[in-house]
Amino acid sequence: MVKNARRYACALVLSASLGLSSCATLPHNSAPQALRTFEPLRDKPTNLGPTPNQEPDLLLQDFYSASAHPSGNYEGARSFLAPEIADEWVPKDGPLVVDRLFVTAKAGGNANERSFQVRGRLIGKLSDGGAYQPQNAEYEATVVMHKVGGQWRIASLPGEVVIERTELLNHFEPHSLFFFDQSGSTLVADRRWVYADEESLDSVLMTMLMEGPSNKIAPAVKPAAPEGAEFAGKVDGVYTFTGFQSLDQQQRLRFGAQLTWTLAGADVALPYEVALDGSPVEEGMHTLTPDDFADLNPSIAATQVAPLYALSGGVLQSVSSSEATPVAGEFGSLGQLTAADVTISGRAAAVRRVGDKSQLLIGPVDGPATKVLEDDSITRPSFNREGNATWVVTGKDKVVRVVNSTSGNELVSNEVDTAQLLDNTNFRSTSGSISELQLSATGARVAIISDGRLFVGVVTRNTAGARAIVNVEEIATELGGSALSVEWNPDGSLLVGTASPETPVWRVEQDGSAAVSLPAGNISAPVVAVAASATTLYATDELAVRQLPISGAGSGGSWRDVPGLRGVRSAPIVAD
Repeated sequence: MVKNARRYACALVLSASLGLSSCATLPHNSAPQALRTFEPLRDKPTNLGPTPNQEPDLLLQDFYSASAHPSGNYEGARSFLAPEIADEWVPKDGPLVVDRLFVTAKAGGNANERSFQVRGRLIGKLSDGGAYQPQNAEYEATVVMHKVGGQWRIASLPGEVVIERTELLNHFEPHSLFFFDQSGSTLVADRRWVYADEESLDSVLMTMLMEGPSNKIAPAVKPAAPEGAEFAGKVDGVYTFTGFQSLDQQQRLRFGAQLTWTLAGADVALPYEVALDGSPVEEGMHTLTPDDFADLNPSIAATQVAPLYALSGGVLQSVSSSEATPVAGEFGSLGQLTAADVTISGRAAAVRRVGDKSQLLIGPVDGPATKVLEDDSITRPSFNREGNATWVVTGKDKVVRVVNSTSGNELVSNEVDTAQLLDNTNFRSTSGSISELQLSATGARVAIISDGRLFVGVVTRNTAGARAIVNVEEIATELGGSALSVEWNPDGSLLVGTASPETPVWRVEQDGSAAVSLPAGNISAPVVAVAASATTLYATDELAVRQLPISGAGSGGSWRDVPGLRGVRSAPIVAD
């Protein structure tokens, strides 16, 4: 519930991101009125035009670099075009993103006309609203150039903007819009890419927030504003909105929470003065800060001190700075446990192998364990943030959600609708067997591994509360089918363990816009289990559990043994 958090004394957190999810499997052998992000921007960039007397192939390469700047209706890029097409070139939608562009001269041509083949691997696309859409295809186009006044200019090209991934990362910035999930209790991030030289970032974000969630995440969230409402601009320092007459007080506060955490996540200076139809969000609340909505902090997982557990020798252990000891209760004594998850509130779920069957056990981490399911195989469990629902995959591809019954006296299992997942073209090219499924902290997304390939889907619910996995995308094709384990990082990205000796651990952005291999020092593939806290990454390699400070993940740091688990090959679990 949204409350006026002037009644709260919670810490201010400016970094907006998703929370942490964590579980483990026992190792075994084997982006005035704001403008849309990619509509023409008003400011004219400098030094983007062609260099005099430049060779045609080099000029073409510079054209593609200039295409990463949408300012002035792509004025910089248009300066490379012949006059007869400069005004007629109308790029469709947002930019296409390729890993790298290769320009090759085609046979023929003369001193006044040349043709070039442009090729690359298409890895993504930006929508008009700046949402990244992963792609995996070959890009190919023909560009014709001729001389105008003795200078080479582009005379024919496709009606689209194409940029390299490095240009995306250099000239656009990711920002998160926040929308409430379908239950209205949790803020869910909707990652967008915004042109970095945009001076009115706050107004851009407010316009995007009013336009609603991206198509990708829309099934899991609610629009931020009522239909017909508008952002009238930032007037005398006040974020001014109209069309909110139909909202009650709670709904106005909910909108204020979404606005506040969206702006705070983009480091927009505090406080935020907001007017809805000429009135403050709530009487007396003339300005808003994250403290007003601290109970909805989307970065809460990044601020929590989470206990570390490990699955070792078939039992669940609590890990301290010096030792690991079995937990009290059945999870620490039954034995034969092969996978587990633990919540920060002290609830546990584990998979136990008994004969040729796997059992799902759920209960207090230090108490009795209740058998809920039995099947030939069960993947490692994944709790939702509240700890009242557990997700697993049984058999080959049956996704099951275990929840408390209406009476609260028993656990019931409900099958999740996976029709869109199973019908996804890329997923169908795998064997269809799901080896990993991890629920994001907000419960709005799932990460899935099948045949070493990584997929991300969106979780939606119908009016009866039944869940379905929709909008499935394959991401991080760079992994080459080597993924073995996956975990959600506190910032909403993914930590992936692989079978690749050269690149055993990866960080993959939630929208698939980037996949970066992490330091490989002192860690050896296969990495069969991964976990992440607010400060530390954990991975189980072929010998033991290793840890890497998040601060060293991008600076060539080296993985080290985990105190309390030295010499023990176990699966790390960070309670979430």
